[in-house]
Amino acid sequence: MINIRNVSKIFQGKSVAVDDVSLAVEKGEIFGIIGYSGAGKSTLVRMLNGLEHPTSGDVEVAGHKLSSMKASALRKVRQDIGMIFQHFNLLWSRTVRENIAFPLEIAGVSASERRERVEELIKLVGLEAHADHYPAQLSGGQKQRVGIARALANQPKVLLCDEATSALDPETTDSILNLLMDINKRFGLTIVLITHEMHVIQKICHRVAVMENGKVVEVNKVLNIFKNPEHEVTRRFVKQLSDGDDAKATTKHLLSLYPSGKVARLTFIGESAEQPILAEVIRNFEVQVNIIQGKISPTTEGPVGTLYIHLNGEEEVVQQVIQFLNEQEIGVEVVNYE
Repeated sequence: MINIRNVSKIFQGKSVAVDDVSLAVEKGEIFGIIGYSGAGKSTLVRMLNGLEHPTSGDVEVAGHKLSSMKASALRKVRQDIGMIFQHFNLLWSRTVRENIAFPLEIAGVSASERRERVEELIKLVGLEAHADHYPAQLSGGQKQRVGIARALANQPKVLLCDEATSALDPETTDSILNLLMDINKRFGLTIVLITHEMHVIQKICHRVAVMENGKVVEVNKVLNIFKNPEHEVTRRFVKQLSDGDDAKATTKHLLSLYPSGKVARLTFIGESAEQPILAEVIRNFEVQVNIIQGKISPTTEGPVGTLYIHLNGEEEVVQQVIQFLNEQEIGVEVVNYE
């Protein structure tokens, strides 16, 4: 559905925003692109709808080679590419209905067809009670639902989401991600999601590309990224979900109470997240196990669990426990916060 081949983007002043990136996104896939500010991810997604042209390389979306397309042809092709934005980009003088109808007007769709399509979309995104409201009367989540409906108006083959949830609170973010997953399953729509938040990738994406300094440094299935992050920036993103200040403070306190013990971060992937592994440790080893903090989170391919534990006992026995955990295909990292 999307093919990016050796794409680079250099702005005036020789600033390299995207550096020789190649990616392929399959039809019906929810594909995440994650990176910190300045990584080049937003520039990359703008090249996927022709808002930016690559300095070199080829961009092909839904069978259209955008990198060599003239502006007149590009306007028509954009009907196959929906786009939702961080700050909604709604028309403030138009109601919800009129905002959703706007791309259909531009496409020359008849008034009767527009009305029918708009009502379908209003129902799809759950805004029946707000159809005649203006954007100023809507919450952030409701505005983004309008943006999603408008992006779907021309029945695109690809939906691009540029930081679509970063301006929303966590509860609203989850509701928007649930809506996107429903749309993906219902219509088989290919979705490319740009974000700097790992929990967004975890919840919705099938695969993810990690960007740093304009380059793609790692591409993999989301579950594999959690199981075995290869690049340092990827490991930082994975730790976003479990390595907060509260875990660090608790670990410091525990280490002060048990200076001879070890603190370990356990990562459970898939079926291992549902097994009573610690019960086996307590039953079979002469070691005290203190649970510091942990949680199990869903991904599109199965659960990911993270657990911080303190192991207190003879050094040899503690090492045996760590070896046992490794044998159960559980990620084990001994940590120490100074």
